[in-house]
Amino acid sequence: MQMFDRLEQEKFEESFLSPYASKSGKSKGRKIKERPCSLRTEYQRDRDRIIHSKAFRRLKHKTQVFIAPFGDHYRTRLTHTLEVSQIARTISRALRLNEDLTEAIALGHDLGHTPFGHTGEEALNDVHPEGFRHNEQSLRVVEKLEGRGGLNLTYEVRDGILNHSQNRERILDPKSKNLPHTLEGEVVRIADSLAYVNHDIDDALRAGIIEEGDLPEASLEVLGRTPRARINTLVQDVVRQSWGKPHLVMSRQILEAFNELRDFMYEKVYSSKALTSEVRKAYDIVTALYSFYLKHIDLLPASLKKTIEEEGKRRAVVDYIAGMTDQYALNCYKRYFLPRGWI
Repeated sequence: MQMFDRLEQEKFEESFLSPYASKSGKSKGRKIKERPCSLRTEYQRDRDRIIHSKAFRRLKHKTQVFIAPFGDHYRTRLTHTLEVSQIARTISRALRLNEDLTEAIALGHDLGHTPFGHTGEEALNDVHPEGFRHNEQSLRVVEKLEGRGGLNLTYEVRDGILNHSQNRERILDPKSKNLPHTLEGEVVRIADSLAYVNHDIDDALRAGIIEEGDLPEASLEVLGRTPRARINTLVQDVVRQSWGKPHLVMSRQILEAFNELRDFMYEKVYSSKALTSEVRKAYDIVTALYSFYLKHIDLLPASLKKTIEEEGKRRAVVDYIAGMTDQYALNCYKRYFLPRGWI
């Protein structure tokens, strides 16, 4: 029996995957050319590099929505990433797309996220003259910051990471900009939304910010009354409607129900007064650290010296803060801003 090495896997992709799938043997390649692996395809190598990166490990200590929650069952940025990966892989496999490429994009899509979730992102965007967007920072992590000069990932993975974010856009909005250039990238983009809306509902219910009766009844009637049921409905619809097509689509009824649920979450949870106090604190911590490090650039790690020389101190400060975990940012703030006790 023939060993299922890289060449055999590339042959398998050519014969089995959808004509719309990205084939690893036809990747646009890496910025720095490398000798191929004898066993793994190019996208498998990218996935492995992301998993073994320090930035990936830090995701377990970064906020998803609830800042420093008192409970072990709230999502973190890492558990969110794993849920996105699972949903995206299910869709890709059913559509006969490249599951390895999908997984690599999903695992890397939030590597550049700040401490304290979107609050940290908003804070850096407000104080940094060039603005800040976590998808762009995620690309920067894999291209420059991680390892010694980046991970040298393939074009397709870098494109998917950069173009995964939709911000406040409704999913599958025809006016959406910056769509990924691969169908696998589109899968991750939609899986990200399906994952965070449903698991954030679960966390918001656990935190007591909303109750079951607050959820829009019309959406529940269409999608289901539990996270499991809703995700199943959404994934099934994406697969059925997108089969044999060059772009992802959803049925009108399912799409409208999901966008209504998403709008509800932005209005009732993400902007909730129950989160305001902690959000304000987190925002102030990030902005204070930004101003502090600009005045004390010597406190940045030696690894950022090249960034300071080539791109300026502001860029280096942003890279440093964006890479922090919640607890590390809190500790830095305490060290520099809170008075120490006499004893």
